[in-house]
Amino acid sequence: MKIYGFPVDEQGRCKHYYGQNDIVSIKFKCCRKYYPCYKCHKEAAKHHTELWRKEEFHKKAILCGECKHEISIESYLRNGKCHHCTAFFNPHCSKHYHLYFDSTE
Repeated sequence: MKIYGFPVDEQGRCKHYYGQNDIVSIKFKCCRKYYPCYKCHKEAAKHHTELWRKEEFHKKAILCGECKHEISIESYLRNGKCHHCTAFFNPHCSKHYHLYFDSTE
């Protein structure tokens, strides 16, 4: 999978978020491209972000930087780690969920 934006390493860390557990890339619904974070998307894409709706959380839109498997939004939100390789994701990413996922429905 290609990661767009500004990744700085093979695990998908970017110039904005590069901690040990910052290994998640998110497929943006609006363009169907993986970006390391909302800041990378905002800087690189020339369109507005479209949020994933709750009824779409079953779709695979999360890329684990450790094993390169796609996982569902639902699994990502529920587990905080990859169910393929068990790599842990940054728990602080939850502060930005509202920028990717619509939770108002």
